[in-house]
Amino acid sequence: MLIFRRLYKFSSQLKEATLTAISPLDGRYASQTTAIKDYFSEYALMKYRIKVEIEWLKFLHSKNMIKQGDQVLNLTALDLTYLDLIYDKFDVTKSFRVKQIESTTNHDVKSIEYYIKEELDKNPILHSMKEYVHFCCTSEDINNIAYSLMMTDAKNNLLMKSLEGVINKLVQLSHDHHNVPMLSRTHGQVASPTTVGKEFANFAYRIKNHSELLRNLKFEAKLNGAVGNYNAHLLAYPSYDWPNLSKSFIEELKLKHNPFTTQIEPHDSVALYYSYLNLINNILIGLSRDVWSYISINYFEQKTVKSEVGSSTMPHKVNPIDFENCEGNLGLSNSLAQHFMNKLVISRYQRDLSDSTVMRNHGVCLGYAVVGYRSLIKGLDKISPNYDTILNDLENHWEILAEPIQQIMRQYGVPNPYEQLKELTRGQKITKDSLREFITKLTLPDDVKKKLLTLEPKDYIGNADKMARLI
Repeated sequence: MLIFRRLYKFSSQLKEATLTAISPLDGRYASQTTAIKDYFSEYALMKYRIKVEIEWLKFLHSKNMIKQGDQVLNLTALDLTYLDLIYDKFDVTKSFRVKQIESTTNHDVKSIEYYIKEELDKNPILHSMKEYVHFCCTSEDINNIAYSLMMTDAKNNLLMKSLEGVINKLVQLSHDHHNVPMLSRTHGQVASPTTVGKEFANFAYRIKNHSELLRNLKFEAKLNGAVGNYNAHLLAYPSYDWPNLSKSFIEELKLKHNPFTTQIEPHDSVALYYSYLNLINNILIGLSRDVWSYISINYFEQKTVKSEVGSSTMPHKVNPIDFENCEGNLGLSNSLAQHFMNKLVISRYQRDLSDSTVMRNHGVCLGYAVVGYRSLIKGLDKISPNYDTILNDLENHWEILAEPIQQIMRQYGVPNPYEQLKELTRGQKITKDSLREFITKLTLPDDVKKKLLTLEPKDYIGNADKMARLI
């Protein structure tokens, strides 16, 4: 019974936390964003910083720089395992100790250094190397690498998987509806037909292309001291090739080394990441608006859920809320992405601290994107073509065949083909009979004329069917 009471109390506290959260990412959408906390919470930032500090300490040891008295300190495999455990066993409970230290130091990175030293003091062998923690580092050496690792992991494990879900859904819709003809609309007016599947394929192709750029992007990092010149490194160990050592360390972490920096890594790769994300989000906002518009003209039907309510006063409503939700959340994500692009690449002199508070919001930007993508997929799962409406619309717009008729007239030397069809169709209501009457009077070979007389709007789709199946 005690266990159940504790579980009930924890569950109640959790529910209250979501109801009193300031951000909807931690409230209304908390169930969709939980995984992001493993990469962009305060706790996650601490853990990644610890990882960088421990890896740097191990790297220094591997280069025989750490001494015990006059002798190089040689650690056993067991000793190195203990170092790894400082990172591996760091959990939320232990993060409270870091916050306690920070309450005294008023410095988040220094608190990490002191925490690691406390852990090393618990081991009689490792105790002697504790002053090599944070050796020759400025806070930004640790921070920029930690953030690059966080963003790499979040990109690979969360963002790319979310985008793959969107792409897979668009490809499925492209294939399912590859041969369903429908009118295009250019400038909001009816135009040459396409297929439902081809229109989804257009978006799938764009997202696939830009997602690959995002997937292949490597975040840059630096470890070169207080102003980027290895000042302390070269004074302590002048015989070492520090630029190459720094490059080696960073590349071992699967990051891209930036050799030219001030105190801070200038965030150009972060800005590039957000330019890709901003572009992808804009493409998907365009998709959401298009599907919303197709629903509004009854080209798509939405599945209904009996228990759901569309309007508090109009019982008949089935609103396209998932596409509206996607548009709104991706817009919020883009607002932050654009600020990151504009802000992070600028720093006064060799550094100012204005980037620090901004960098803590990467998870917010990703959170709104993930919520938007999930809403989009949810909405796409609900729609299906309204075949009657689509085919009726095609049947009511025979004027769209003015384009192919004009081209055949050009091919066979009929004078003024464009002008003749403009006079016949522009602003006029054209029927199947009136168009066929025009074709009958043309001076064309019989087989060509027969081809035009049997052509219908629903058949004039070019290679849209094939293209939709190619994606």
